[in-house]
Amino acid sequence: MPAPKLRVAASRAKSNDTAQAAGTSPSRIELPPYENIALVLQGGGALGSYQAGVFEGLDAAGIMPNWIAGISIGALNTAIIAGNAPEHRLARLREFWQIITQPTFSPPLPDILENAWFDGNSHLRKWLTAMQAADTLIEGQRGFFTPRIPAPLPANEMDPLDASYYDTTPLKATLERLCDFDRINDGGIRVSVGAVNVRTGNLEAFDNTERRLCAEHFMASGALPPGFPPVLIDGEYYWDGGVVSNTPLSYVLGTKPRRDTLVFQVDLWSALGPVPNTMIGVASRQKDLQYSSRTRLITDWMERSQSTRRLVRKLLDHLPEEEFKRSPWYKHAQELACAKRYNVIHLIYAAKEHEGPGKDIQFGPSTMRDHWGSGLADIRESLSHPEWLAMPDDESGFVTHDIHRHAHAERRGKRL
Repeated sequence: MPAPKLRVAASRAKSNDTAQAAGTSPSRIELPPYENIALVLQGGGALGSYQAGVFEGLDAAGIMPNWIAGISIGALNTAIIAGNAPEHRLARLREFWQIITQPTFSPPLPDILENAWFDGNSHLRKWLTAMQAADTLIEGQRGFFTPRIPAPLPANEMDPLDASYYDTTPLKATLERLCDFDRINDGGIRVSVGAVNVRTGNLEAFDNTERRLCAEHFMASGALPPGFPPVLIDGEYYWDGGVVSNTPLSYVLGTKPRRDTLVFQVDLWSALGPVPNTMIGVASRQKDLQYSSRTRLITDWMERSQSTRRLVRKLLDHLPEEEFKRSPWYKHAQELACAKRYNVIHLIYAAKEHEGPGKDIQFGPSTMRDHWGSGLADIRESLSHPEWLAMPDDESGFVTHDIHRHAHAERRGKRL
């Protein structure tokens, strides 16, 4: 299948400062006729502004997902995107991140000072980001969470809704101010967020095709213990879906009826990384592996499964239908058979040298803008390969693309 066409939109407004930092002008992209265009957002706290940058790039390219699925911070970004009209989504995302990157009580650093330290040498940047993480731990983040004072004692019994070090009541007000939940539930975009039932241990998907979603469903998806309290929904307590699985990718790929699907999978933790040689590096690498959720394992499994389904479909097409229908296996084979195609564009945040194990709680404005710019640059680089967006035409009907692995393969090829 030929690659999608790139078309420059004459009416597109000038890029903002973040877009200019990424280096290229936005282009409109005409996609093949995928039935689902899904944006899948992993959890990762302060790293979530990387996802906002990816969304900005998709928006500039005219790519409009009809399904958004998220967990934890990915669920909060999902609420902001799906809960606003297309022309307001980027502005609301920016407003959300500008709010939650401010300290709860103390005044923020002046921008000129913070930017000078962030853009200075590596020692200044490490000191600044460590201070940002410390501020988060001490006083929380404005419009997001505040510390419980006094902090709960380890052995004291209490209401489960109070069993946490922080109170997320401010987040509810933020979501209800920035999101139109009638829009989220009107069926214009399919919305799915994952949370774990504390009592059963099962990961559950809150999906607007099955129930009406409200702020509590998104908060439940981001209720990471022991920092945040569980959220009570329909008599059950829920924690952050990342406790069990930090990405809803398998839910999106496995949903029936199956459809030709293009997925933009945006991960905040990389399973691929160096072997650490410091204790700080060990803690950081351990966290990467814990929350990366084995996305590559999911896509490898899905590729094998879809290859088998396509093979069954081809076999059924070559068998004498009238005779084969007499077999009890015919109905089962029909259920297994599937000729649909799946394309996963994988975007993974690449940790910076100055970041340590606390990178997911470094909520400073300068760090947020840096993450945002990285996401915008990565999606623009991905979209600069229009052939990656074509529907798969191989035997498996399933393909993945990843700019970082692509660049690594290119460098390795040049060395050889």
